[in-house]
Amino acid sequence: MEKRLLNVGELSVYLSLPKDSIYTMVSLRKLPGVVHLGRALRFEKAEIDRWVNAKMPTGAALRPEGSQS
Repeated sequence: MEKRLLNVGELSVYLSLPKDSIYTMVSLRKLPGVVHLGRALRFEKAEIDRWVNAKMPTGAALRPEGSQS
């Protein structure tokens, strides 16, 4: 399984949140899958997907990429 890492800009678009909110959530340790690469932040997409799905009401979960409905 390929491990997909998102940068702050990509995660901001993916979650529809401002970058400042992403940085705040990281500093408060509210986001899973944070990877520190020197001063750069990356986020494990699979961990973010699990976190989002756990926070969503039943039946409203995100479908994994490539899945068909």
